[in-house]
Amino acid sequence: MTEKLALDLPLILPDVPDAADACVGRLQDTIKAKPGVTEVHVVPPADGPAQLCVHFDAKQLPLPRLRELVRAAGAELSGRYGHGLWAVKGITHERRARTVAETLAAIPGIVEADASATGTVRVEYDRQAIEESAILAALAKLKVTRTGVVASDDKAAHATELTHAPGDDHDHADGSKHWPGDGHDHSHGQFLGPNTELIFALTCGALLGIGWALEAFIGGFPEWLPTSLYIAAYGAGGFFTLREAIDNLKLRKFEIDTLMLVAAAGAAALGAWAEGALLLFLFSLGHALEHYAMGRAKKAIEALAELAPDVATVRRGREAVDVPVEELIVGDIVIVRPNERLPADGFVIKGSSAINQAPVTGESMPVDKVKVADAAIARAKPDMVDAASRVFAGTINGASVIEIEVTRRSNETALAKVVKMVSEAETQKSPTQRFTDKFERFFVPAVLVLAFVLLFAWVVVDEPFRDSFYRAMAVLVAASPCALAIATPSAVLSGVARAARGGVLVKGGAPLENLGSLKAIAFDKTGTLTEGRPRITDVMPTEGTSEEDLLALAVAVEALSDHPLAGAIVRDGRERLGARELPVATDLRNLIGRGVTALVGGETVWIGKAEMFGTDGIPALGDAATQAIAGLRDGGRTTMVVRRGDRDLGAIGLMDTPREAAKAALKQLHAMGITRMIMISGDHQKVAEAIAKDVGLDEAWGDLMPEDKVAAIRKLAGEDKVAMVGDGVNDAPAMANATVGIAMGAAGSDVALETADVALMADDLAHLPFAVGLSRRTRRIILQNVIVSLGVVALLVPATILGLGIGAAVAFHEGSTLLVVFNALRLLAYRDKWREERSPADGEAPQDLSLREERT
Repeated sequence: MTEKLALDLPLILPDVPDAADACVGRLQDTIKAKPGVTEVHVVPPADGPAQLCVHFDAKQLPLPRLRELVRAAGAELSGRYGHGLWAVKGITHERRARTVAETLAAIPGIVEADASATGTVRVEYDRQAIEESAILAALAKLKVTRTGVVASDDKAAHATELTHAPGDDHDHADGSKHWPGDGHDHSHGQFLGPNTELIFALTCGALLGIGWALEAFIGGFPEWLPTSLYIAAYGAGGFFTLREAIDNLKLRKFEIDTLMLVAAAGAAALGAWAEGALLLFLFSLGHALEHYAMGRAKKAIEALAELAPDVATVRRGREAVDVPVEELIVGDIVIVRPNERLPADGFVIKGSSAINQAPVTGESMPVDKVKVADAAIARAKPDMVDAASRVFAGTINGASVIEIEVTRRSNETALAKVVKMVSEAETQKSPTQRFTDKFERFFVPAVLVLAFVLLFAWVVVDEPFRDSFYRAMAVLVAASPCALAIATPSAVLSGVARAARGGVLVKGGAPLENLGSLKAIAFDKTGTLTEGRPRITDVMPTEGTSEEDLLALAVAVEALSDHPLAGAIVRDGRERLGARELPVATDLRNLIGRGVTALVGGETVWIGKAEMFGTDGIPALGDAATQAIAGLRDGGRTTMVVRRGDRDLGAIGLMDTPREAAKAALKQLHAMGITRMIMISGDHQKVAEAIAKDVGLDEAWGDLMPEDKVAAIRKLAGEDKVAMVGDGVNDAPAMANATVGIAMGAAGSDVALETADVALMADDLAHLPFAVGLSRRTRRIILQNVIVSLGVVALLVPATILGLGIGAAVAFHEGSTLLVVFNALRLLAYRDKWREERSPADGEAPQDLSLREERT
């Protein structure tokens, strides 16, 4: 017989809080290999941390032994594998990022390594084989220096927060931490500031222009003067190119920088100094402008990190003192004055105000916040605090003074996690980028062979060697796939930045591309299509039971549970019962997907779905309870049966309110070409159909247990690409099996934020059409960029073979690179047209939405 064991992941892997972490996958693989284990999967429950669920044969593997094996494997993995996400300087463009990632990945002990042109490096390494200091030393050899820690499980890294390589001139007495783009990004700063490369390129152009003017229009000057100016232009235009080429050659890499230098040197050897200087001028100018353009997309992401204030006003006894936000601790009382940004996540304990949450959730209108009804309950269960009292760091207070109690430290806020995850997303390659990378691996060697063959064209064609050499260099320059290398990363970076600015977190290029190709979307019901705030509509006791007795027993038991339906029974039940004393319930057990059981007065009490009864040794329902359930379900009610001992006490009917924005959002998704939309729910089929019809869905699949939802998503995914939309808690397994998992209300849920591929920060389905539309625009721009990149190469290679000069080839080459970058930057200006065009009757005025676009 197969049994189950559930263990909290944070206890097994204490340094890995993210259930999607690679170490979790290794842990699963390690445990699966044990004899007697049949299945291992992660289940993030609603009332606690993520859990590792192990299915095992108790005859082959006793439970105590299994516990030992799981904990030993977790301790080994937790202590063995390290993770780091660092802000760095020294990565200036996509080709350089790829070189850094490939070099790190080749080092023994490094399991995975990725780098981004925005100045982010992500590494996962085996501590038994390599230390973090050795990785930093390897980066230093690549002239890449860590300037800040975006995320790391290395305690020394968190203690120092800032590491300097020998000779680094970034010492700060206060130990402040740098982020890329915070005014300390000196990748090309050097001695003339951040625009040094551009200054050198323009200097090269000026020297070239003066030399050419002296030669062409002004006589009387010695012949050596224009040549000297051209040589000086070589020095200015080739300085950064030479430095990068030397670094690449040390790594045995033959990149475009080396090709440009070879071509310029060849031109000089042939006496064509002016043409060689023109080549270096165009290349260095294009490089500098590429860095500037990518910097714009980079800053759009880095601006997120600057939303939270540096200082918070904290109440200390009767006094209010200003302290750095890093020193805030859980439980601190923070005073927030009118129009100030909130310094931390927490809940309101005094005052009320309208708070602009657009910087974090993308909501267009300020949201009214009021103090919590019971601070003690909120303190005990901060994740269960109602949205009307929950606040986030980086949002903007309205016209009233409020006081909030801090529930998360500054590095654990929703905003901090978004910054970290967006930084990680920059390093995740999309399917198109993986394709172009593979294409380059075959294309570049083919070009080198072609250039080598052309060197010997003089043997076949009656021409001097210098002409053959010149043609070969021109082909090398023309065929270099610079634009192709930057085509996809620039679009992904801009798309991720625009999405984050609109309250949608997209974790990398793959979900960003996949989201736009979907034809089917599955939705969870509770909390997604409905408000997630069900209310009691009917109380139907059986004969011999009063309504008050039924409610009192249900409230007593459900008060021990964190399930949304339990919360509704407790809230509405207490309101109906008034001051009546409740019985004492103990020993609550959660029967996942079915209900709960507890002890009251020594008797067992069951509360749950009708389908729970008559299975697993639980007696079947009587006729009276069965008839009551049928009547409630015909009316579209969610039903909960209450039994004490062997007696059915009755049924409680609940109804959840469909979300106002859901119907309009689903209508828009239909208009955008999403041909199939399905609701999957654990509720009875009739209840599911009633809600689906109300909001405008195509299909409703009800009576599904959590494992049935997973099977349903797998079935849909086998037919076509499918997204799963849920709250990220109970829906996590189903979301993990979808092409794209989408979580709503992620700003208030750690599990939702960590388990989804796409997270809608606001608890609002209206953001979904925006995310799909942005994804489709990103896919179009990626396709345009790839076509331009390959098209220019396809035109230039035969043109240079037939005689097009190096200067013209470089001009087209660099022009195409800049074209794809600036084309990608258009995504930063993507507008949420659907929300802008919605009428006031739909809930928002168009002018309010245009203001949102201006603010963001």
